[in-house]
Amino acid sequence: MPPPSRRLNDKSLNQILTASKSSLVTAGEISNNNGGNNINRKILELLSKSEVILVCPEVMGGLPTPRIPAEIVDDTVINKDGISVDMEYRRGAEQTLRIAEREKPDIIILQSRSPSCGVNQRYDGTFTGKLIDEPGVTAELLIKNGFRVIDIEDLNEESLKIWEI
Repeated sequence: MPPPSRRLNDKSLNQILTASKSSLVTAGEISNNNGGNNINRKILELLSKSEVILVCPEVMGGLPTPRIPAEIVDDTVINKDGISVDMEYRRGAEQTLRIAEREKPDIIILQSRSPSCGVNQRYDGTFTGKLIDEPGVTAELLIKNGFRVIDIEDLNEESLKIWEI
């Protein structure tokens, strides 16, 4: 299991917090719930000149990788087995916020549809794959605290120009 937060090197990737010209970004490492990764070469290329700090809210909150998929049900994060993992998700969100407050990133880029990091959408809590237009717990907390947050699927060279990154 990767450390929940560490400096990026050229071979390790996870969710990234950059303190210079970028942000919290999902770029990949073994960090998603099924033990796979979300390596995104586009992000690696676009942010290659940025200082990056890796974080994974779920791991920082105490959850393992791989882990049972979870969704938000009635404002509580529940895994597919019906067990509440809300405390771990919210603890990880708070720890991510503290890192963001300390590092003051220019922008935060998070993984799509996650109950933690989803920016534009997340799964609806029925475990059927249906999406709703609401953020995950970490994304919501970061937005409420004034951080500029973007969904990884919205990331491209043009969006970085708009965000002046």
